[in-house]
Amino acid sequence: VQLQASGGGLVQAGGSLRLSCTTSGRIYRINSMSWYRQTPEKQRELVAIVRRDSSTDYLDSVKGRFTVSTDSARNTLYLQMNNLKSEDTAVYICNADVMLHSGPSSRNYWGQGTQVTVSS
Repeated sequence: VQLQASGGGLVQAGGSLRLSCTTSGRIYRINSMSWYRQTPEKQRELVAIVRRDSSTDYLDSVKGRFTVSTDSARNTLYLQMNNLKSEDTAVYICNADVMLHSGPSSRNYWGQGTQVTVSS
């Protein structure tokens, strides 16, 4: 299973970016997909998650500005980021909790990360 993230870049404060993360490989079911972010100064933090039942959760600081979603096939994850702030600058990394076959077990897979830089 591979996750490929894209869509990062340099944007001015108040601008928008849309991140994408595409999954590939032999997948039985995806339980959840999420975006994390990391900077040299901070530990990796969960930004947004979307579960199989379509429920979502967000980091408090991005609520109302970021929207997480998947495509209809549920194999591509998006993060629409609006009204970006300098403190959103980070490497954004996608994650998927994947079942490779029927049964109770699942595994976590990580993408390679995409840099988001917000200039003030």
